[in-house]
Amino acid sequence: MKALYKSGPHAGFEFTDRPEPECGPHDVKIRVHTTGICGTDLHIEAYDAAAQAMIEAPMIPGHEFYGEVVEVGDMVEHVAVGQRVSGEGHVVCGMCRNCRAGRRQMCINTVSVGVQRDGAFAEYVVIPESNVWQHKDDAITPEVGAIFDPLGNAVHTALSFPLVGEDVLITGAGPIGLMAIGIARHAGARRIAITDVSPARLELATKMGADAAIDVSAQRIRQAQAELRMEEGFDVGMEMSGRASALQEMVANMNHGGKIALLGLPDGEIAIDWQSVVTHMITIKGIYGREMFETWYAMSAMLQSNPALLKQIESVVTDVIPAHDWQRGFDAARAGATGKIVLDWRNL
Repeated sequence: MKALYKSGPHAGFEFTDRPEPECGPHDVKIRVHTTGICGTDLHIEAYDAAAQAMIEAPMIPGHEFYGEVVEVGDMVEHVAVGQRVSGEGHVVCGMCRNCRAGRRQMCINTVSVGVQRDGAFAEYVVIPESNVWQHKDDAITPEVGAIFDPLGNAVHTALSFPLVGEDVLITGAGPIGLMAIGIARHAGARRIAITDVSPARLELATKMGADAAIDVSAQRIRQAQAELRMEEGFDVGMEMSGRASALQEMVANMNHGGKIALLGLPDGEIAIDWQSVVTHMITIKGIYGREMFETWYAMSAMLQSNPALLKQIESVVTDVIPAHDWQRGFDAARAGATGKIVLDWRNL
């Protein structure tokens, strides 16, 4: 099969032939149709410090995908050949305290598809049956199916706190931040503001329904807050960028009792005004991945019940690129001036 392959501890991938993965008794083999390019994949391609701490080459990356089941193991009971599926990328142990208490997203022994085990930047991928998500709605296209993993991040972040009637600040208008706009609106948010420095992404944010798309290279959040006639600050914050300045400015613009969901991964330590956090009684909650599998049920239900939201999520995919032209896709994703980049593996 064709695959993107990292053959050793160095930058770059090879688009080359690799053996097809074997299907174990509890596994499902999937013919990959489409894959999303994630920030994690950019780190792995560059083989920077973050990647060196995560992976052990050789390996096949890729964890955001959509495809068709072509083989199931002898012990598989609930997944059938021919079904259209995506996959939860966190493979958990099932035996640690959190797993046995039903908190699988907090498993201390998690192994990630495309990071610590071979992933989906290939014609075929194998994952455990318990990680397969079956798409039962024909409205889910291969492009949308490929981004269910990051959509789950957006849903997990956005639904961490009640949103009905609340004023929301999102820092970072990357694909996950953009999707969070639609989720927050669906969940009942009153005003939604989002920040970035990319004019193209801020334009996408406006089309997604943001009340204020703030270019923080030219305007402060407090100015936009005044223009929205918000005297008391934001009620809920969603930090998606991983930038120190974004979190610091978010803390400075929260209402007393405000709540912050923190998804963006910083590349170093961040100094926080803890006096404001304490005296303003601000809650900060770390978010990683998706709740397994409550988030998957929530996002599938929202897309099925809200056609307008489905169209918004579809619009986040701005480029679909043939898999053999993967370098162009990675260059576009790294430039940060587009929405989601999807690689198409169907016509190799």
